[in-house]
Amino acid sequence: MMAQIETSNRQITLYCIENSNRAKQTLVYAKALGVPVLTIDISKTPITGSQIFEIANRLGMEIKDLIYRDNDVFNSKSEPINLEALNLSSEDWIKMIQKNPEILKQPIAIRGDKTILVVTPTDILQL
Repeated sequence: MMAQIETSNRQITLYCIENSNRAKQTLVYAKALGVPVLTIDISKTPITGSQIFEIANRLGMEIKDLIYRDNDVFNSKSEPINLEALNLSSEDWIKMIQKNPEILKQPIAIRGDKTILVVTPTDILQL
């Protein structure tokens, strides 16, 4: 499968929901690195299935592990959803992310051949 995500060592690509606190803080640290930052707000720009697949591969994760499970999408029901019991395929997880981008763990930062899931904003400094 051919890569769908353009990467460069001269730029950081940040997949995030721009108005989240972690994304805002990460962006401050990213700009401090002195390289251009391309921000892709996944709540406004749909992420393709190929991009989700590639991000999971780059992070060495399964697609289902990219899901933020403490999200309101899963917990707004009277009974929390047991995601493991659903036994969903990778394609099902991709569709779920595309329909509800806020469930994707983010920000995800890419620079050249390095990809990281930003847990704390200073993680971006690893790039």
